[in-house]
Amino acid sequence: MPRKTHRGWTVLALLLGMFMSAMEMTVVSTAMPTVIGDLGGIELYSWVFTAYMLAATVPVPLCGKLADLYGRRPVLMFGLVVFLLGSAASGQARSMPGLIGFRALQGLGAAAVGPIALTVVGDIFTFHERSRMQGVFGAVWGFAGIIGPFLGGTIVHYISWRWIFYINIPFGLASIALLLAFFHENVVRSPHRLDFAGAALLTAASLGLLAGSHGGKAALIAFPAAAVALAAFLAVEARAPEPVIPLGLFRQRFMAVASLTGAFIGATMMGILTFVPLFVQGVLGGSPTAAGASIAPMSIAWPVASAISGRLLPKVGFRPLVWIGLAVLTAGATALALTLHPGAPLFRTQLIVAAVGAGLGIANTPLLISVQTSVDWRQRGIATASTLFFRTIGGTLAVGAMGGVLAAALAAQSAMPLDAINAFLSPARGTTPSPESVRALAPVFALPLTRIFWIVAALSAAAFLASLSFRRPPTDEAPPRTEKVEETPAQAT
Repeated sequence: MPRKTHRGWTVLALLLGMFMSAMEMTVVSTAMPTVIGDLGGIELYSWVFTAYMLAATVPVPLCGKLADLYGRRPVLMFGLVVFLLGSAASGQARSMPGLIGFRALQGLGAAAVGPIALTVVGDIFTFHERSRMQGVFGAVWGFAGIIGPFLGGTIVHYISWRWIFYINIPFGLASIALLLAFFHENVVRSPHRLDFAGAALLTAASLGLLAGSHGGKAALIAFPAAAVALAAFLAVEARAPEPVIPLGLFRQRFMAVASLTGAFIGATMMGILTFVPLFVQGVLGGSPTAAGASIAPMSIAWPVASAISGRLLPKVGFRPLVWIGLAVLTAGATALALTLHPGAPLFRTQLIVAAVGAGLGIANTPLLISVQTSVDWRQRGIATASTLFFRTIGGTLAVGAMGGVLAAALAAQSAMPLDAINAFLSPARGTTPSPESVRALAPVFALPLTRIFWIVAALSAAAFLASLSFRRPPTDEAPPRTEKVEETPAQAT
């Protein structure tokens, strides 16, 4: 007799994995200026985020497809193990290129954790239960958002920035143990043909877009190469018996609009998470803890708004929540561009970042649930993964382009050499830089970062405009499929 899944313990295992990912984002954002000071390489600042996001993006559709074909648990276990290996290696990095490579390994693991964890939630809960569960998962994001920045600042100040990566290990091991013990599936084996050609072409197109997003002469080669790879990918997917991304999904208007909107949302979110801490430490002269505290309100407001949105969703529907959330997001991002300047009070920045988080929380819940409720079990993994793929690729490309803006501006200025900028951000300087050094560095960072925040504001407005075409998807009121069903390749029991 097949063993049954224990929903409570399975949810705890998923929450531990999500907590690990959520805390990693805020802790790394907090520590990165200090890491730059230790390892050098301010010109590579954005690549630490970009490498992670690229590796966490490109494999997502393939991971979703594998989860639909072979079951959720094997893919989740693989992702957790790889993420922990990448975390341990990142803590041992001795150079910026090494750290970038190890962060890419972390991202590869993350590609198989977040999307599949959310797919499992879609499998074992009904439509109304999914809405409530968003509040539970949102609360974990909020808790991680509260303690992550302060924990990161404390670790950097009193121990070493390397421990921001080692801290993932106990959470990951606990998640693996719980999944092995309490999450079980009946997998119906049948012959499959994985679309490796499509996966390779999607990777090539993504790499080309990323290389081109940094601008310069490389863009003259990278963008045409990406266009060719993308065209080839679409041709392969149209004929593949089991494509990485079923193009038929995007013939449904709400799916196409949700993916486009998600790409702009991801670009806005990652732009703020990546560059607001650098503004606080580089322009305002704040400590690593203050840099982390500047983005903590986003992680607090997001889950609160997400929980409220989840409870309102069955009553008011998808579209009003999406539109309200993205209007709030656009207002917050615009306010950041208008108010972030040398001497800006940290408290005001935190209030605006909290508004951004609230907008994200209100909009993301209906976007994700709309996708999950519109497809059956056989396509839920790939549909969820595809939605998250577009959100992450949007953030990846945007951060790459913004990093190019920053790197070009720093290379063009002559007021302060890069070595002096690295030394300013070094942990050796302590937490209170002299007023003279702050006055010298602030103009160097202020102009390019202001440009970046206006780019972020424009991306948030694009997300709102794209969402205006969002239509109400069909709603699945049926109970979750928890029994073995022969026509599905895998199912939780």
